[in-house]
Amino acid sequence: MNQPSKKASVIVIFGATGDLAKRKLFPSLYNLYCKGELEEDFAVVGVARRKLSNEEFRSRVHDAVIDTACMDKDDKHKQFSDHFFYQPFDVTKSESYQDLKALTESLDTEFNIPGNRIFYMAMAPEFFGTIALNLDAEGLIEGDGWNRLVIEKPFGHNFSSAQKLNDEIRQVFSEDEIYRIDHYLGKEMVQNIEAIRFANALFEPLWNNRYISNIQITSSETVGVENRGGYYEKSGALRDMVQNHMLQMVSLLAMEPPASLSTEEIRSEKVKVLRALRAVIPEEVSKYFVRGQYDAGEVNGTHLQGYREEENVDEASNTETFVGAKLMIDNFRWAGVPFYIRTGKRMTSKSTKIVIEFKDMPMNLYKEQSGKLGPNLLVIHIQPEEGMTLHLNAKDTGDMRKTTPIQLNFNNKQENYINSPEAYERLLHDVMRGDATNFTRWDEVALSWKFIDPISIAWANEKEPTFPNYASGLMGPQASDDLLEKDGFHWWPLPENK
Repeated sequence: MNQPSKKASVIVIFGATGDLAKRKLFPSLYNLYCKGELEEDFAVVGVARRKLSNEEFRSRVHDAVIDTACMDKDDKHKQFSDHFFYQPFDVTKSESYQDLKALTESLDTEFNIPGNRIFYMAMAPEFFGTIALNLDAEGLIEGDGWNRLVIEKPFGHNFSSAQKLNDEIRQVFSEDEIYRIDHYLGKEMVQNIEAIRFANALFEPLWNNRYISNIQITSSETVGVENRGGYYEKSGALRDMVQNHMLQMVSLLAMEPPASLSTEEIRSEKVKVLRALRAVIPEEVSKYFVRGQYDAGEVNGTHLQGYREEENVDEASNTETFVGAKLMIDNFRWAGVPFYIRTGKRMTSKSTKIVIEFKDMPMNLYKEQSGKLGPNLLVIHIQPEEGMTLHLNAKDTGDMRKTTPIQLNFNNKQENYINSPEAYERLLHDVMRGDATNFTRWDEVALSWKFIDPISIAWANEKEPTFPNYASGLMGPQASDDLLEKDGFHWWPLPENK
């Protein structure tokens, strides 16, 4: 028998009939299989309450991967789906776990897998602790191989609930076995932040408060809450986006150079940033944070309904669909430099980008001749474009004393898009390899919640009288623009609603 690969494993997906598995997990696994990153020594067990046969489940897997790039290559999809198995499951019943144990052990033999297990929680977080405790009680993690637990957000809804969940999981799994997934950390240009900073002598010496005036992170969506009104009423944009995705990007942008590119060194530097975030007391929330809620609007001739008109949303809802904020990092490198973030639904465009704005030179010879010069900006495009743009000033053609703005562009989509893996594909591969660099450690989660909780409490205790306060199709409420204008800045590019 051939020696199994280091990635050989049985992957158990809890919630395998859900939207996440269909849209992200199955296609990502299939792409890994097509590229040879996933060899024949793997099996996937889908579990959910619904009763399905193996054949019905495999048909669902086939439908989920039918549009992927290598669907036309021989019978690859048939070979791939033969690795998938299904088991109806009740997370509260020991019989379900015993059946799962018997199935996974038989798959070890069939696919030459040395007892390695990946347990992927693609379901409601209230079941995470129950599943973890039962996996231990019923002997599913007692084999000779390794065990890895992958957890989707939200990891709790505040610090106390996150701590309770973590305590339950840690009774069974050690910290190095837990992979708290944040798909933003799998995006190509988010991972490129470290390379841009630490592989270029052009940037790292300038990456501090002597040369940078402010940093802006925008993550905007054109869609509303769609059919997730019930979930969104409990989370809002603050918990859904800021506590995880936005703060993770802030920590990557602001961290000190790690001693090495090892998992623990990078994570430890990110934690230092979160510790240095200036805490916002309830009385000062309005000074640093802005909330918004989208109203009805018209975009390209189409009428879009407001948040309070969405299904499963309170007609007098106090839930924010937009957050704008000014974050201050109180350490030697970043003292005095504001990090502005904004994220929301029903905005002008779907885009995630980072803008680093450099300070003006104290004496610029061209400023008197040209008037106001364009600022030097480094723009990192996360999605849908992938790349970066450097905004500079050059001599205007024909007049040696005047300047014109120019842009130096790198477009990753044009150069490498065909071979660029999707975020979930990259992160699933990392789990199989045992690389936790792009997953959040417990202390990162804890510090993020501790920072966010006072804002959540303040907003919950005070109804926002201006809601809804921005029309669908705009880049958020006017108060978001005012937040920057107080400091002499504005969002890049200039807001559509100015």
